[in-house]
Amino acid sequence: MYVVEVVITNKRSVRDPEGETIHKELISRRGYANVKDVRSGKYLEFLVDSQTPEEALNYVRDICYKLRIYNPVVHDIKVRLSA
Repeated sequence: MYVVEVVITNKRSVRDPEGETIHKELISRRGYANVKDVRSGKYLEFLVDSQTPEEALNYVRDICYKLRIYNPVVHDIKVRLSA
């Protein structure tokens, strides 16, 4: 069994209103001037029964793409094994 994490974020070229709001309305207004940008996203965790870690990663990538869990036109995705 492997725990596979998926992080979905907007591509850098796509506006991120939620991240902008968090940055402007919360962080900057509270004086955290060293934070220059905030990007928001989604986190998913899959428990996968697989023979190898590579097989688990590929299986989850396939699920995400085929089931349109993310939109490859506007989103980036990171698929990794949980530590």
